[in-house]
Amino acid sequence: MFEGQSQDSLESMMKANPEFRQLYYRHRELDKKAADASLGVLPLDDQSLAEMKRQKLALKSQLQSMYERITN
Repeated sequence: MFEGQSQDSLESMMKANPEFRQLYYRHRELDKKAADASLGVLPLDDQSLAEMKRQKLALKSQLQSMYERITN
């Protein structure tokens, strides 16, 4: 998600901002569940998977906005 950013920068952000850290880990959790569902490991109907992906995308957008606002 933050491919262009250094790992140190991201870790520093997570230490300094509990909300960012919580959202980041929630996004990772949804990402893993969506991947598992796509592989058939996690049984989900199409509607549930689509909702999960919408939530993940909203979190990504929120995280990117927070990161840009704090680092710039």
